[in-house]
Amino acid sequence: MEQPVLLFGWFRWDILVEYKDLFWQGAWMTLRMTVVCVLLGASWGLCLALARLAQARHAPWTWLTRVFLRWPATVYVSFFRGTPLFVQILLIHFAVMPVFIHPSTGLLIDGELARTLKQEHGALISGVVALTLNSAAYISEVFRAGIQSISRGQFDAGRSLGLSPAQVMRYVVLPQAFRRMLPPLGNNAIALLKDTSLVSAIGLAELAYAARTVAGAYARYWEPYLAISVVYWVMTLVLTTLLRRLEHRLARSDRG
Repeated sequence: MEQPVLLFGWFRWDILVEYKDLFWQGAWMTLRMTVVCVLLGASWGLCLALARLAQARHAPWTWLTRVFLRWPATVYVSFFRGTPLFVQILLIHFAVMPVFIHPSTGLLIDGELARTLKQEHGALISGVVALTLNSAAYISEVFRAGIQSISRGQFDAGRSLGLSPAQVMRYVVLPQAFRRMLPPLGNNAIALLKDTSLVSAIGLAELAYAARTVAGAYARYWEPYLAISVVYWVMTLVLTTLLRRLEHRLARSDRG
């Protein structure tokens, strides 16, 4: 029986070569999931931030705004920031999603389509939902702080030009706030990239799942887990570099 080739006397490179397709598929799934969750999380996070900042000057809108916008958004952010992401993933996959997607009792989708989605894409749907809801809570705080950092004079100046509050927020406040929010938003994206590894607990075939599969097949742990550590590291370095270049470009445009 041929002896495996050991790199540096202990590292079995042949294990990674044998399962390279599984690692590539896992890395591709991780990247796709990160992009989707960042976009959805940023969109929902902006809505949450605007809800927490909503104000009305006259009754009964003052009371309605507080009860139906500010308080629910505050409770939402507190819950998702105050509970472990791993628990949220399990809760959504095993308790929440079956309420909406179930072959017989699904509120949104039932029948054969629900059975197909649950069997073929159940872990992916639950993972995207959980990571999106969680990241939105953190991103909403970034948006809220960024918006509040813009002086009230900017808003008043926009209103004096005849812009509606929504137009002032879109064309005046948010473009200025985005430059200040970019570094923390980038940090949230990097954290989300690494958090995708938790979704392997419900069976999604991403990087961590691939490493666990290889480790179980060979009862060796250095090779698969060191390999995905390097992959995650490279991904975060690339994302960090792209964000830094975007920051420099925005800074040059401000000076120009």
